[in-house]
Amino acid sequence: MTIAERLLSDPSDTRPVYPVFEGGLEALPESARVWAEANGFKASPGALLVLPGEDGRPGGAVLGLGQGSAGPETAMLAGALAQLPAGAWRLDTVGLDAELAALAFLLGGYRFERYVKPADPDRAPRLHVTALASREAVLQAAEAIVRVRDLVNTPTNDLGPDGIEAAARDLAERHGAGIEVTAGDALLPGFPLIHAVGRASAVAPRLIDIRWGEPGAPRVTLVGKGVAFDTGGLDIKPASGMLLMKKDMGGAANVLGLASMVMAAGLPVRLRVLVPAVENAISANSFRPGDILRSRQGDTVEIGNTDAEGRLILADALSLAGEEEPEILVDMATLTGAARVALGPELPPFYTDDEALADEIAAASAAVHDPLWRLPLWRPYAKALASKIADTNNVTADGFAGSVTAALFLQRFAGGAKAWVHFDVYGWRPQAGPLGPAGGEAQGIRALFRVLAARYPAPRG
Repeated sequence: MTIAERLLSDPSDTRPVYPVFEGGLEALPESARVWAEANGFKASPGALLVLPGEDGRPGGAVLGLGQGSAGPETAMLAGALAQLPAGAWRLDTVGLDAELAALAFLLGGYRFERYVKPADPDRAPRLHVTALASREAVLQAAEAIVRVRDLVNTPTNDLGPDGIEAAARDLAERHGAGIEVTAGDALLPGFPLIHAVGRASAVAPRLIDIRWGEPGAPRVTLVGKGVAFDTGGLDIKPASGMLLMKKDMGGAANVLGLASMVMAAGLPVRLRVLVPAVENAISANSFRPGDILRSRQGDTVEIGNTDAEGRLILADALSLAGEEEPEILVDMATLTGAARVALGPELPPFYTDDEALADEIAAASAAVHDPLWRLPLWRPYAKALASKIADTNNVTADGFAGSVTAALFLQRFAGGAKAWVHFDVYGWRPQAGPLGPAGGEAQGIRALFRVLAARYPAPRG
């Protein structure tokens, strides 16, 4: 069953789902209230109770919304409805955000089944959401997020740098976009940092370059870190640190997902997507701690740690992006553990010195319940990146403010853009919840799409 087939446009022959807050069972129809009370239903967040029908089949359901009042967070609890029995259901969204509820339902039913026997699609519930203004917009967002999750969940033996390229080519073909790829030693003249990081792998490093839209339209460029696997290089990670490193291409997955939303919606922009795709492997020709490498824009970088490779490949891609002076330059990367220590896995930080753009992102994040938090580009910390023998080091020696100093490192290569914003995402859901199982996750792209759609609205009709 496709995503589109799970979101019903017709409410005919559907069974009702009643959303209810804790202590609000009296608002239910009498028979539903009696059943809920008999079963001790407390309407805790995401709790689901199936109501019996007269024929012995399910006749309806109650969805718990917890305490408080309706808002974006309560609408997302509709993801729990993916656990309903098979059949056609109808969610009354009075007081809830219908678009968020519909999206949550679709995402809550996500399963990564590439390597296991898939579930019976006929057992999946289908849902009609009342007052849904744009079914198409919900489907576009859901399909983009599923694409991100699938890419992040796929292990590196099936999604190396060449697999990331294949995913990008599929996306470009689907939307009629152009694509160019520079790979292997062809990177040396223009993208020496990408080449240095990826040269030790058996699969050649590459820079993927997608273009879409009218050449004269406002330029929006997305850059995503595509490290298919990160051993840490010669500064090798411990075994425990490598367990999730298939997700180190989460930035690339997220920008490909965002790009699919932009193209599907037909936003009037000149979109460019740049993905440096590498594997940070270990071999006789690995780059080394203490090496000094020259970047695309000419700055030299002393390698203080080979496990800080993501910022190196992004540096060359950001330099290329800035040469066209885009109106907005976005980069997304699973960049630092420091961001997780500061804000945890569910709240990615973003960095920009454009106050208007920062305000737009924060407002969009709250509106669509796509959590983001701005952290400062605290310039006094930039001195910690100083090198005595190169223009900069790729890491600091003191270990403080790792996410901030990584952003400051990237900022020196993003100067050509009129506005630049960096997202330090995690790309992973550690625990199952109403929005889906543990595993790969899209972060920030719904908020970013809302910002872009407001700045560059698609023509009507």
